[in-house]
Amino acid sequence: MNPILNQNLFLVKEHVGMFKAANNYDVYDPETNQIIMNCRENNLGFFTKVFRFTDYKRMTPFDVEITTASGEKLITVRRGVAVFRSTVEVLDEKDRLIGTFKQKFFSFGGKFEILDKNERPCATLQGKWTGWDFKFSHENRQLAQVSKKWAGMGKELFTSADNYVLQIEENVPADSPLRQLILGAVMCIDMVLKE
Repeated sequence: MNPILNQNLFLVKEHVGMFKAANNYDVYDPETNQIIMNCRENNLGFFTKVFRFTDYKRMTPFDVEITTASGEKLITVRRGVAVFRSTVEVLDEKDRLIGTFKQKFFSFGGKFEILDKNERPCATLQGKWTGWDFKFSHENRQLAQVSKKWAGMGKELFTSADNYVLQIEENVPADSPLRQLILGAVMCIDMVLKE
């Protein structure tokens, strides 16, 4: 696993555009305000692009590749067409399955079960209905949180509603695949729950 994933704080900025079909993000290091990762959805098919501009956007498939700033692949997050609920796969840099997210039925604000590659639960992602506040937890222990509220270094990056911060807790081991799953989940919150 790339050491860049051992950081505990990431600032995420979505690329905005009036007629954009793809979901693209830049991830910054708050210490340096430098881009450390890129998240790109490069392989959109024609029909997926068309449906991204309709009420069916949340049902469209996606394939997001997260790379270092220099282009080295870190994670791939993908989903097929979603009719009732989403199942999202997260793959490592060699396209091996790390785990999946399964959307819970009838959850207010959005809820995902995060499963490892053996389908064992390793975290839950729960969001608040009223805003951009999500928490990752497992067995009553918080693992990470995602929020639009940030008062630390790098706060000047928060100039629009499309920016948020991911803070991974110290209790998540540095080389744990859970870090890849958390980052992958953050990149698809927008596509699955918030659109």
